[in-house]
Amino acid sequence: MAIIRSLRASEIMDSRGDPTIEVEIETSAAKATADVPSGASVGRHEAVELRDQDPEVHHGKGVSKAISHIEGELRDALVGKEFDQRQLDAYLCELDGTPNKSRLGGNAILPVSIAFVRAEARERNIPLYQQLATVAGTKPSLPRLLFNVLNGGKHAKGGIDIQESMIAPVGLTTI
Repeated sequence: MAIIRSLRASEIMDSRGDPTIEVEIETSAAKATADVPSGASVGRHEAVELRDQDPEVHHGKGVSKAISHIEGELRDALVGKEFDQRQLDAYLCELDGTPNKSRLGGNAILPVSIAFVRAEARERNIPLYQQLATVAGTKPSLPRLLFNVLNGGKHAKGGIDIQESMIAPVGLTTI
């Protein structure tokens, strides 16, 4: 559990040169940041990125609306309150009130959540992977190897609807 003391957001550029959001969160004993990338291929079941749609600013990809949600409604709702990760995530979804995060924007909600889990790990003086395992209710383990065997979606030509087809070796005891 951690009390959120401050929350701020700023516009940064992602690896494609498109605007995205960086969030800094401060809890009672730690500070952490997080930023979120923007995908080129977006499925209909994914959280909605809130973009400004002003063609004069970053070709319509500006994020000032999402930033204003973080520095307005989200800051007002979160600062001074105590959460654990699951409570925070549930509260963020409740505040948005839509099934796809379209009101506040997935690009506003996600960096707040990620920054918070990082701050909680720092407060507890444990590595992030250990904090994530605690939140998930599992024990820390090595990541599972995945091999990309076929690309589709907007990343490839050929009209395949599925963005990535992957295989995973299962049952291995070592990498």
